[in-house]
Amino acid sequence: MVSCSLKIHNSLPIVQRIFILGFIVLLQGKTKRDKNILTTPHDVPASKFIDKLAKYLKENVDEVQPLSWTSVAKTGMHVEKQPQNVNWWYTRSASILRKVYIHGPIGLEALRSDYGGRKNRGSQPDGVKKAGGSNIRKILQQLEAADLIVTCRPQGRKMSPKGRKLLQDIASSVTKEMIKIVPELKKYQGE
Repeated sequence: MVSCSLKIHNSLPIVQRIFILGFIVLLQGKTKRDKNILTTPHDVPASKFIDKLAKYLKENVDEVQPLSWTSVAKTGMHVEKQPQNVNWWYTRSASILRKVYIHGPIGLEALRSDYGGRKNRGSQPDGVKKAGGSNIRKILQQLEAADLIVTCRPQGRKMSPKGRKLLQDIASSVTKEMIKIVPELKKYQGE
């Protein structure tokens, strides 16, 4: 049986022999040295990822800036006060960017539902209310101006290649930071 397959193998033209040998190497897989671990926002805790992304957006992306009314505006009718964190605009921008990555293409109304909450109506039963659309819309426009997301009609917004690469780089750096703190996590990276 082996000699028969060798005869067939040797009788094939050189191009087909190279293809077969390449296919065998492909089936064997890569060595550990050649593996390039791709870490995505799915693989890291959302809170750490959003904090790091918000810091990056504040320091490096000039298009994402809080507007003049953001210090006094509420984020929706279900909340009583405006956000107490001065950097809430960057945190919300990072959170929206992560949601577009994970659930995209996603539209404004779906994001309003995600950021909405329970409205206290006194003695009446609580009702569910959507978040305000103005701040989410302005953040989406700023992220689009920064070329991190793109519009795909009629579905909503989806990630651009530049935005996808940025989020994967930040997820990779969060993973490296977590491995420094908890070395046992290294075994999940395939190293």
